[in-house]
Amino acid sequence: MPSIEIIIVAAGSGLRYGAPLPKQFCLLAGRPLLMHTIDRLRSLLPEAGLTIVISRDMADFWQKLCSDYKFMSPRIVFGGSSRWESVRNAISSSDEKAGIIMVHDGVRPLVDSNIINGLTEALDDPDVDGAIPAIPVTDSLRALRSDGLSESVDRSIMRAVQTPQAFRANCLRQAYSLPYRDSFTDDASVMEAAGFSNLRLTGGSASNIKITNPGDIAVAELLMK
Repeated sequence: MPSIEIIIVAAGSGLRYGAPLPKQFCLLAGRPLLMHTIDRLRSLLPEAGLTIVISRDMADFWQKLCSDYKFMSPRIVFGGSSRWESVRNAISSSDEKAGIIMVHDGVRPLVDSNIINGLTEALDDPDVDGAIPAIPVTDSLRALRSDGLSESVDRSIMRAVQTPQAFRANCLRQAYSLPYRDSFTDDASVMEAAGFSNLRLTGGSASNIKITNPGDIAVAELLMK
């Protein structure tokens, strides 16, 4: 297996979360959420390089948190005005010797070994450009039409995408050299735009939740127990 570099994206402002702090710095089980995410990936991939992307405005605050909680921060890269720009900044300064780059949301603290193993096993196939964890959609879905009406969607062919997403490092670097497009909703969409379409879906987990609303903290604490 080629060497792995992990980018943890945690530069968002968290305005929708409604807390005084960005959600990645809010407390989960007595510690800032981002620290749980970092520790989880350190335990799952101890040999991997690790970079966190945070806002420049929060750098001093993060360093104080690390001091207060006696936590060793990974390498820090400053984010941009969008997630795409933040990831691009991290990729541009990543280890050029890395064969695989994983990109993970800083507010997904419960990634597990099955997810990681699925990603690395998929990339054992040299023809695979990247691997994306996903889970089946359980809600009924409807697509909004241009006339304002809607129509049902076959949910059996739909999957909800999670992170970390894992890619051949050289392919991801090429993909992020493209100019930004509104269609770039995640790293896989950037790869597809660059022509790297052999992206394999692997098993995600319903427990691999993304902290989006304040109530999600309580759910995550319950899952941690």
